[in-house]
Amino acid sequence: MRHRNALALIGNTPLLALTRLSPPGSTIWAKAEFLNPGGSIKDRPALAILRAARASGQLRPGQAVVEMSSGNMGAGLAVVCAVLGHRLVVAMSRGNSAERVRMLQSLGAQVLLVDQVDGAPGQVTGADIAAATAQAMAFARDHDAYYVDQFNNPGSIAAHEHGTGPEILRGTDGRIDAFVATVGSSGTFVGTARSLKRHSAAIRCVAVEPAGAQVLAGQAVVKPRHLLQGTGYGSVPPHWEPALADALLAVSDDEALSYKRRLAHEEGLHVGYSAAANVCACVRLIEAGGLGPAPSVVTVLCDTGLKYA
Repeated sequence: MRHRNALALIGNTPLLALTRLSPPGSTIWAKAEFLNPGGSIKDRPALAILRAARASGQLRPGQAVVEMSSGNMGAGLAVVCAVLGHRLVVAMSRGNSAERVRMLQSLGAQVLLVDQVDGAPGQVTGADIAAATAQAMAFARDHDAYYVDQFNNPGSIAAHEHGTGPEILRGTDGRIDAFVATVGSSGTFVGTARSLKRHSAAIRCVAVEPAGAQVLAGQAVVKPRHLLQGTGYGSVPPHWEPALADALLAVSDDEALSYKRRLAHEEGLHVGYSAAANVCACVRLIEAGGLGPAPSVVTVLCDTGLKYA
């Protein structure tokens, strides 16, 4: 198989059966998004957004691109910008792991580190994200750069509605009882759920939040410094569609740590905390019952674990 460039490697990731972690009689299918060239599911919206911006004229040839990122979107944009010929600048909270900064720099991105407001190393809060976002917007304004704005850009939804969702349906032959995903910008959940619900309204779509930062559930944030980087920012994302969520599950830091370890030791998959939270939520959903005999549940392994301390 031959491809012209790295952009052809984005998407069409395989579904893996988690045979050791699936409860008896069930199957958890995990979309291996860490196999994208940037190492995460964010490669999909990065490509969709920049292609649409170039087609509309919003992004000119050679123009700089800027975005706020906790790492994954930045890496995806770095891959796409490298191929399309754009300079990339990423505003990132200092609370994110040093491995993420080095990853972005190694991909050719310029990283603007922004001091934390109320978070701690490894634990980025909504206020920290807001500060990094303000830095990205200021850079775009002052340097005539294209601001990606993934939280408000419809390309974040389209990438999954027309990519991830249909891929899951093809990979399962349409036989799926539930879909489970953490919510950050909400692009993965909303776009994929739209696609799956069009196929069958009976598919249960379950959104996952960090315990203590359950804003989608209407609860006050009591633990802004959680481990699930890229999720639970402390506010409802602009694209969120509550009608798509049949249920909301909260996963604790301890549960995410446990499943991160179990995925590595029992399935041979070294993934990040959000991916681990997804699998934990799948197990809890199946064990709660109500999905019928031999349930088939699909989730996403959002990113590789190599960029975590």
